[in-house]
Amino acid sequence: MSARTPRRLVAVLAAGWLIPGPTAGQEAKTLDELLRMVEQGRVREEQEHRERESRFREERDQQERLLIEAREARAAQERLSERHENTYDENELRIVDVTEQLTRRLGSLRELFGVLQQVAGDTQGILESSVTTAQFPGRGEFLIELTRKTSSASTLPSIEEIERLWFLVQQEMTETGKVVRFRATVITVDGREVEQEVARVGGFNIVSSGKYLQYTPETGNLSELGRQPKPRFTGTTRELLEAREGTVTVGIDPTRGQILAAYLERPGLRERVDQGGVVGYIIIALGVLGLLIALERLVMLGRASAKVSAQLRTDEPREDNPLGRVLQVAREHDKADVETLELKLGEAVFRETPKLTRALLFLKIISVVAPLLGLLGTVTGMIVTFQAITLFGTGDPKLMAGGISQALVTTVLGLTVAIPMVLLHTLVSGRSRRILHVLQEQSAGIVAERSEQAMT
Repeated sequence: MSARTPRRLVAVLAAGWLIPGPTAGQEAKTLDELLRMVEQGRVREEQEHRERESRFREERDQQERLLIEAREARAAQERLSERHENTYDENELRIVDVTEQLTRRLGSLRELFGVLQQVAGDTQGILESSVTTAQFPGRGEFLIELTRKTSSASTLPSIEEIERLWFLVQQEMTETGKVVRFRATVITVDGREVEQEVARVGGFNIVSSGKYLQYTPETGNLSELGRQPKPRFTGTTRELLEAREGTVTVGIDPTRGQILAAYLERPGLRERVDQGGVVGYIIIALGVLGLLIALERLVMLGRASAKVSAQLRTDEPREDNPLGRVLQVAREHDKADVETLELKLGEAVFRETPKLTRALLFLKIISVVAPLLGLLGTVTGMIVTFQAITLFGTGDPKLMAGGISQALVTTVLGLTVAIPMVLLHTLVSGRSRRILHVLQEQSAGIVAERSEQAMT
């Protein structure tokens, strides 16, 4: 054996180790077995390669078939899309032709249906806000459907629908000229629902016994007004409900509820006073106090004036009046000289003066302070107004209404208190001065008489 034989043997052994045999875990014992195993492995690998090549060809043929089928399906969809486009174009042309034919055939009827649509919409708005709907509810539903139908070019209203529209218009015209009574559910001020008889005066107002009612189009309910008109208007509503013939005088709102709605928004006396705030209450308190003082002064000075007048008709002095007390002082100092008597009488008159002029200064102060407080309320109200303008701007007038109301109300309250206080102060002051004038006149007469007696 040559020297190259071991290398060849090692190479064969390595190949036998690397190439798997026919059976897993089988080992070659001789070179012939190893050669056979290598030969078997090569044959098996060639078979596997042929099988993989066969599967690959089958899968490639299948992919080609799927691709061909997808191309055929795309081509079919393209042909279908082209047919649909052609159909769409044909339908568009047919629609244009049919529309032109419809327009030609309608002619003046289209204008008629336009007017019908407008009349239906206007009638719907009138009926929804009319008080006659409280007696005939549900009339607006037909008009809504009719308006929708007339606005569509595909459908036209029928003769029956046109006649029904005419009937509703005629019914509204007829009912607005009637005064009718019917039973309806009324929501009272405290939230209760009461079924009672009501009277509808044309298309203006609905009244119940002693109250005016408000119709709410959004809910279709009748409710009592939160603030009723004056009794001279509400008093005749009972006569209207009880009358069966003849004529009854009743107040109506020609604006169909706008005046009554504005009447509800108008604040009452208490609400206006509340708008004045603290300054307004102070002015009112001063006015009431000044009025009480003025009344007390008028009563007291009236009684004093009557007693002084009675005292002027008698020579016997009485202690129940200022003049009698002054004359009593003159009688007590009958023997005094003229200067002493004059001083004593002056002292007696001065003693009576505080009783006659008491609280007159306070009335004068109130007449001066009341308009100043009104001015103070005006300034504070304008401050509130400008603060609201600073924060929210001038977009919403209601935000400024509170401050302006306070400014105007306090001014009105101040003037309302000051003017009567000036008049009362003048009246009370005049009565007190009249009595004082009588006292001074009588005192001067007594002094003059005593002086004449001293000179003789």
